[in-house]
Amino acid sequence: MKLLAVGTVAYDAIETPFGKTDKILGGAATYIGLAAAKLGAEVNIVSVIGGDFKSDYIEVFHKNSIGIEGVKKIEDGKTFFWSGKYHIDMNNRDTLITELNVLENFEPQIPDSQKNSEIVMLGNLHPAIQLSVLAQMSVKPKLVILDTMDFWMNTAWDSLLQIISKVDVITINDAEARQLSGEYSLVKAAKKIQTMGPKVVIIKKGEHGALLFSENKVFFAPALPLEDVFDPTGAGDTFAGGFAGYLTQTADLSYDNMKKAIIVGSALASFTVEKFGTDKLQNLSSTEFENRLTEFKNLTDYNYRF
Repeated sequence: MKLLAVGTVAYDAIETPFGKTDKILGGAATYIGLAAAKLGAEVNIVSVIGGDFKSDYIEVFHKNSIGIEGVKKIEDGKTFFWSGKYHIDMNNRDTLITELNVLENFEPQIPDSQKNSEIVMLGNLHPAIQLSVLAQMSVKPKLVILDTMDFWMNTAWDSLLQIISKVDVITINDAEARQLSGEYSLVKAAKKIQTMGPKVVIIKKGEHGALLFSENKVFFAPALPLEDVFDPTGAGDTFAGGFAGYLTQTADLSYDNMKKAIIVGSALASFTVEKFGTDKLQNLSSTEFENRLTEFKNLTDYNYRF
């Protein structure tokens, strides 16, 4: 299968209690693409960059076999830039700067070679942009995964409901699930969201793991307790990329395989937070990844006689 990921390619400047960076490679499509590529999935990204985008960062995509035919470069424009500062608990952050730049008028153009992609990952963008992506597909995807956030719930409600009705999987955090559904119980929230369109609802709980809801089935994936958390930026996108990438690589969209994909996504996200930006993900070895998967298995592995 082929994975098409649509989202931002950006510059990020990040400050945490453990340090700070100047402008570094970021963006939802970047993290999604790197995570999926680490699993050997065929992944192509669609985004927009400015003439200021470093050639070294273009090489990152080439080196990791991420297709960038759908990334448009506007020579006289500037790349989307976000700057944020995290608090000591790392769960809360302040946005310091947001410069949309070339993203402000972004109209994704899907290359003909990718319009038949079996899996489509819609990164966190305006719902109208996400709708335009689906309208360009020449073949109905076997699986459409949507990532969204509270900002669109507050500013683009009607368009958001429209795109939600057209997807198979939605990934949101617990606060967003409650806001979208109007239900406090996450079980009730997931059921309510399923009536809006998605058959599968993934509710991310950060350092407390993730929940997978499908029909009347529920699966919980823990988050690995980490000794060092330097930068949570991109963890959610890495999780989504790992989830989508695993399904793409295995060509298995069953519920049981989605449970494995949740673990794979969680494992990859656990690496992202250990370094600033994409650094850890770029340099991740297969041995490190396999060892991390074993750690996840050992988290909940026990023998008990019923």
